[in-house]
Amino acid sequence: MTNTARVSKSLHPRNVHNHGYDFDELIRVLPKLSQFVRPNPYGNVSIDFACSEAVKTLNAALLKLDYQIEGWDIPQGYLCPPIPGRVDYLHYIADLLAVKGKVPKGARVQALDIGTGANGIYPLLGIQCYGWQFIASDIDPLSIANVAEICSINPQVAAKLKLVQQTDVNAIFTGVIGKNDRVDITLCNPPFHQSLAEAMAGNQRKQTNLALNRAKKHSQAQPVKASSALNFGGQKAELWCEGGEKQFLTNMINESCLFKHQVLWFTSLISKSENLKPCYKLLEHCGADTVKTIEMQQGSKQTRILAWSFLSPTLREQWAKFRS
Repeated sequence: MTNTARVSKSLHPRNVHNHGYDFDELIRVLPKLSQFVRPNPYGNVSIDFACSEAVKTLNAALLKLDYQIEGWDIPQGYLCPPIPGRVDYLHYIADLLAVKGKVPKGARVQALDIGTGANGIYPLLGIQCYGWQFIASDIDPLSIANVAEICSINPQVAAKLKLVQQTDVNAIFTGVIGKNDRVDITLCNPPFHQSLAEAMAGNQRKQTNLALNRAKKHSQAQPVKASSALNFGGQKAELWCEGGEKQFLTNMINESCLFKHQVLWFTSLISKSENLKPCYKLLEHCGADTVKTIEMQQGSKQTRILAWSFLSPTLREQWAKFRS
């Protein structure tokens, strides 16, 4: 039997994970993964996605096999992102930068990852998929230090990545984008919750649902007790901020006005669809020239990218010509 599990048919066409996880190959490059791979109740090989160590090990194997990233790791308690969904974001914004259908590759493209986290996933994937230059910022010094450690093992990444610690808790772009910087595109996965209590409550619901599903699949009379730990980890700045996602997006849009001539496209993931309308209204008020919403889906999970630019189509075309 070939150890291959399907991920989703709804990922971006360039996403290599459309072809599923080849567990034989993943175990070959990272033997440690074998201890987490088991047949699920449907007879397909998989891992327990409620187990943070299993998810982290799968990520390390995927990054090594498909993106040639060695030694990826994160400290205990930090956010462990799903690789297929994260690389999907990059593929869709690459299309946003495309000129006449041609996606730009190479170091002439400058991207900025806001809140890169200890995992540094967007610059790692973006550099390896497209060869772009990246600036990656975070307010947490331990996150910056961990990404720097990953870079020390991967010189091909280190050569194209500039790490910046954000020292102002009230700023997003200020202190990160220099006065002479020109950025083709920004990325962000905003904090979702408004408080630690809300984050813990949301995780508890997720864990309870996972436990109940496992119980049903195994026809258990009693449901498995859910863990109170955050199964994918996450520190304060990664999971919550005052006002939650809506307030963070409001702050981001308002501050983006200060850098309207230095950034071609601003983008952010939007988890809650009800946050789109307030963003549209604020962007209109701020004078954004173009606003786009890109829908993404992985299995039953739906999310979207909000993208905006203050530059006219003519100016964006001139920018693209300069880049090429």
